[in-house]
Amino acid sequence: MLANPHSGVTGLCSLLNLSEQEVRGALDQLSELALVRVSAEDPSQLYAVSPHVGMEVLLAQQQAQLAAHQQRLEASRAAAAKLILEFDGQRHTQPSASGVQYLDGLDAIRDHLAAMHDKVTHELLTFAPGGPQTPANMRASRPLNEQLLQRGVRMRTIYLDSIRSCPETMDYARWLTELGCQVRTMPTLPNRMIIYDREAAILATDSGNTAAGAVQVTSQGMIASLHALFESVWQSADALDGVRTPDPGSLTRQQLEALRLLAQGSTDEAIAKRLGVSPRTARRIAHGLMTHLDARSRFQAGVYAVQKGYLPATPE
Repeated sequence: MLANPHSGVTGLCSLLNLSEQEVRGALDQLSELALVRVSAEDPSQLYAVSPHVGMEVLLAQQQAQLAAHQQRLEASRAAAAKLILEFDGQRHTQPSASGVQYLDGLDAIRDHLAAMHDKVTHELLTFAPGGPQTPANMRASRPLNEQLLQRGVRMRTIYLDSIRSCPETMDYARWLTELGCQVRTMPTLPNRMIIYDREAAILATDSGNTAAGAVQVTSQGMIASLHALFESVWQSADALDGVRTPDPGSLTRQQLEALRLLAQGSTDEAIAKRLGVSPRTARRIAHGLMTHLDARSRFQAGVYAVQKGYLPATPE
């Protein structure tokens, strides 16, 4: 069709020595791939789209499908891990030979955290997802954190960027920094996690409901991996009073993360949980991104994001 743009179905049959049924079947497939379109000048004719444009769109569509598949794979992996933890958690309440202890419910978690805070001597590292902190949580944490810092424990905490929209949480974070705690923020965090003296770590068993249960690990191999994860995120995080200002026309780190989740097919509720914002705010961010990209659908927004370089051409 590129070499012979004026050849109709009959002409293509003759050139390719194929039956009309075979040619029409091929044209239907090319049309589904957006590589041929109906001519605006003559609706009875088809023309071949520029290969550069056509293949870019096709590859972007495949990239978006791959990202969605990867999201489903990650969800399956998380569900499998949750299932294993819940099954084993019904039977294990004491540390096992593998250095794993399961904590069932919010009361058990709080009691265990209080005991661990009494034991920590030199370093406490924390991932604190969930966005703005509740007044009750901040009131309960103040005396514990103040005691730790007065004892000379080095504390580093990473919150979500969304706390910057909450004056009360920002006041609390600045109070921590005045006492000597180092605080940074990120658009999203992997899970709620606390590492004590590089000897023990506590992680939520369900990142969507951190009160459901937790697991403590003491295996040095696992601790080393979790500590490396913390350090990697810490290096990428923004200082509490040093947010990176994007270039004019660019997106903030929070918007880029929301765009990545949007392209993966995440719902407004899922995006809200990851960013630590309300579903209403997540919808506002998503609408703003689609307007910025001039996209009419979330799928189209993912395609345009890849084309414009906001998202990588291959999943990271």
